[in-house]
Amino acid sequence: MAINGKTRAMKARVTVTLKNGVLDPQGKAIEGALGALGFDGINGVRQGKVFDVELSDRDAAKAREELTAMCEKLLANTVIENYAIEIL
Repeated sequence: MAINGKTRAMKARVTVTLKNGVLDPQGKAIEGALGALGFDGINGVRQGKVFDVELSDRDAAKAREELTAMCEKLLANTVIENYAIEIL
């Protein structure tokens, strides 16, 4: 779809996190650093990745299908990571 001659992009956010039970040394380091900075009550930190993706205008089902393929092939290591897709 074009608006004022410009193609409208669909935006999505992919969040990749380690599966439960997978050790997260970066999360532990962040947890320790927060405690050292005086932040109390931190019971755990898990570190992850966020990808904001702009896609050509298309329907949400097609976008979700393509984003799933991207996650399965590149964005996530599905052996140790989970991913969540959000169409914005």
